[in-house]
Amino acid sequence: MARILLVDDDKDQLEMRRLLLDQAGHEVQAAGSVEEAERLLDVQTPKLVLMDLRLPRTEDGLTLIRRVRASAPRVKIVVLSGYLPDLSNLPEEGMVDQVLSKPMRSEKLLRTITRLALFIVCLMPLRAQSVRTFALQVESPAEVVAEMDISASGADWGRAGRESVLVTMTVDELRKQHLMLYAGGERHVYRAWLGELQPGAHTVKLERHPDYSARGIPLEVHRVNFRPYQPSDPDYAVIVNAPALFARTNTIGKFTDIPLLLYCERLGDGSLRYTMIFSNEDGGTDTRGLMARWGRTTDIEHIYQVWPDKSGKGPRAQIQTRDHKDVEFQGKREGMHPLLAVVTDNNMVAGDSASAVRYHLAPVVADLGAASREKVMDENLLTYVISARELEREGKLRKFGTVEGSKISSPENYLHVEMRLLNKEARIAVLVRLQGENFFRSSHSNMTENAIERSGWVRTTIELPPATQPGQVAEIALQCLPEPKTDGSGSCRVESIGKMFFLNSRQQPDENFWRPGMDKGPWIIPAGHTRLVPVR
Repeated sequence: MARILLVDDDKDQLEMRRLLLDQAGHEVQAAGSVEEAERLLDVQTPKLVLMDLRLPRTEDGLTLIRRVRASAPRVKIVVLSGYLPDLSNLPEEGMVDQVLSKPMRSEKLLRTITRLALFIVCLMPLRAQSVRTFALQVESPAEVVAEMDISASGADWGRAGRESVLVTMTVDELRKQHLMLYAGGERHVYRAWLGELQPGAHTVKLERHPDYSARGIPLEVHRVNFRPYQPSDPDYAVIVNAPALFARTNTIGKFTDIPLLLYCERLGDGSLRYTMIFSNEDGGTDTRGLMARWGRTTDIEHIYQVWPDKSGKGPRAQIQTRDHKDVEFQGKREGMHPLLAVVTDNNMVAGDSASAVRYHLAPVVADLGAASREKVMDENLLTYVISARELEREGKLRKFGTVEGSKISSPENYLHVEMRLLNKEARIAVLVRLQGENFFRSSHSNMTENAIERSGWVRTTIELPPATQPGQVAEIALQCLPEPKTDGSGSCRVESIGKMFFLNSRQQPDENFWRPGMDKGPWIIPAGHTRLVPVR
């Protein structure tokens, strides 16, 4: 298996973990002090160091972390400690690969060791080249995810002609996929699944695509980590069933409406639902309607749902295809990964199409039981930034207070409101009054089609004057509009308000100012009525 250096000044804990790792098949060296650990490091370099932090002092553990990282940058470091705050906000925190809290169940510790010890980290000097090649050794069959710290100096998603670099990833000269470096010159960790790799030596090549990259923008690879997922891993089913997604043909080479982030929900019926966040929407709802009805200009679409069997591999699946219809998936797979393609301008998918560019985004796991799906954007702030930059580049912005078709003003001018709704033959809009004003501004601009008809957790936005501060919001109002072609007897039930926030100048969410103690509902509003809600 793997060579592991175990360091702990508690002799009983040291011996217990040595036996545990030894029985799991690892080659273990044990050290009871920093000095002994340093002697062993000088004799032979391990693949992983598992260490306590207080040896016996915290400073001793920090010294050992620095020593290992300086002498053997590729060695994995796992800190197992009962005093996690000792490491918080210190430079050494960024030098370790995993921090685990005592007490730790043996099964979880072994899973972590196996995941980290069996795969290598590839470190490259920062040089602008068009190709990078990485070798890795796989000890046992596993689904593999590449975690790539990459940048592209000079790229800017908001500037035409300087948008980005498209990377072609090749595994063993056979499997090809692509990666869009939307973060530009900023270092960012991109995650992509490589599929199942068998034991043995493998090669991964990262290459700047010559045709679909902005001219003169280099590819800069800082660090690549290959992470294995095996059936014992709790997220194995999430990774092994993740879809491959072929780009929409009319977006290739145009840096528009790209897949930014894939997330997966574990649903109550045992299924896994995969949803993609696209950087914008080029068809379907217009930009103004997106802000009113969804509270953002990204396009968030569930593309695939699968019901795995007990082994984590199940054939029953469906996709969301043209006209937002859920249909049985009958297309091709690579392993358990379905091959899907975006086939409409509002990002519906099909299982019988392909294109020249394919993405293998590794999913993040999301729990949306008590929040809207925009919560995933809140946890991945770059989605807001890229969406705003794309709006700017594509000329979809206008001056505040003007009307210019479907254009919107700068996203930072909008108040975001998250609510949980139960609508019955009615739609809801949110109105806002500012301090010193005697009128309300609305989310739907008095257009019924831009009010929200769906139930559950939702978001909307209201355009306010530039630089409006939370303290200027005096009250909001919830307006319930009858659904067209009904008798007007419907109602809107607002179960609660979850969030209210603005975006800052970096186009990222500021602090939620819907405070505990404010009236949180529920409010039942008959169709045709409006309910005032003080914000103080």
